[in-house]
Amino acid sequence: MKFSLGGSLKIAFRPWVEGLENIPADGPAILASNHLSFSDSFFLPAVLDRKVTFIAKAEYFTSPGVKGKLTAAFFKGVGQLPVDRSGARGAGEAAIKAGIEVIEKGGLFGIYPEGTRSPDGRLYRGKPGGLARVALATGAPVIPVAMIDTEKIQPPGKVVPKLMRPGIRIGKPLDFTRYQGMEGDRFILRSVTDEVMYEIMKLSGQEYVDIYATAAKRQIADAEKAAKEAVKAEIAAREESGA
Repeated sequence: MKFSLGGSLKIAFRPWVEGLENIPADGPAILASNHLSFSDSFFLPAVLDRKVTFIAKAEYFTSPGVKGKLTAAFFKGVGQLPVDRSGARGAGEAAIKAGIEVIEKGGLFGIYPEGTRSPDGRLYRGKPGGLARVALATGAPVIPVAMIDTEKIQPPGKVVPKLMRPGIRIGKPLDFTRYQGMEGDRFILRSVTDEVMYEIMKLSGQEYVDIYATAAKRQIADAEKAAKEAVKAEIAAREESGA
């Protein structure tokens, strides 16, 4: 996958990279990245010599039919691990367990602290459960990563990507071993997560919004629904007055 898909991506899109020297040649590390596009999980591994393991929803691995099998094979090939997200708490625990297993094997574990793609290109508050707990449980360094312009290549809902050059900035590793074993303290988890998000913000240059991206998406959806209802009400009022 790295030579076929990764090579094709580098030739077609020519992504630029800063800070490759911050990725260790061997040994475990956590790559914490902003999340702008579905393609983030492909561009980052494509520019690294090492394999990066991300987590993905289990549906990608269990869909029926030929398409489902091809999808499952593809996601396994690019180093994704299935996580059942049917229950929020269970999904979180499964993601943490998966991350710890990758780290204990000496691998690179990729995670998006925002928990979902940004709805508008801004950087949202990081969720403390996954990133911080894996870091504190393992002592692995956290490497902040900023994806640049990937949302312009493949916006949500767009299947065919636009050919343009994205960027990747990789920051210096962050050491949180001073908090190791304190993953049960929610204030420590919040502090670790906020420190990582601050570094991502500096690397990406994004505007920071201190709410969760999931909440922002709900607000956007509610606003769109309200706007549609207002239009319908206006049309109905005009029809009634015209009648």
